[in-house]
Amino acid sequence: MVVLWLPTRDQLVFGPIALLAPLASVLSRNPSWRDLGLSRRDLVSSLWILPASALLAVAGIQLARATGTFHELYKPDLAHIGGYVLWTIYQQFLLQDYFMPRLARLLSVEAATAVAASLFAIAHLPNIALAAATLVWGAVSCGLFRRYRSLLVLGVAQGLLGLCFAVCIPDAYLHHMRVGLGYWQYQPPITGHYAGYHGAGGK
Repeated sequence: MVVLWLPTRDQLVFGPIALLAPLASVLSRNPSWRDLGLSRRDLVSSLWILPASALLAVAGIQLARATGTFHELYKPDLAHIGGYVLWTIYQQFLLQDYFMPRLARLLSVEAATAVAASLFAIAHLPNIALAAATLVWGAVSCGLFRRYRSLLVLGVAQGLLGLCFAVCIPDAYLHHMRVGLGYWQYQPPITGHYAGYHGAGGK
């Protein structure tokens, strides 16, 4: 969370450390595939979550179209979308494999879920729209993981819902889904009549 509030240059240095340290910590315990949420049996039993998420995303898009808030995705290329989904899978790893087991050793399952979801939401501040959405999804995904233990399915489902969120909520509120310091550094794209104007002497 601290790294999210650092300048971009410092994030490039400390970000990989902050992300890889939890991975190293979890793997150092030599967990099984099922402990990690990567077993094939659990994957099959949880697959229904993907079409359910897709239907929810379609419903959200239709509602956004009806209310006039639907807009194109920022950088709608495969690399950007694929990178985002990989990131949501890793977010689920942090939530389910790193934070939840530690919190569950200290608290009841319900309290651990509430704390984990709250931490997940806090990590998305000051983006209020994202923080509210991730608070709900954090609690739901923790419950689904306890039942199905499928990390990949939850990560992809989060990616689908996140992409839906990105095109349904006006970018004036989402700031290209940025969080931390990046949220305040967001500059809306110049469109319309002023798109080619860069001030006196500009090109």
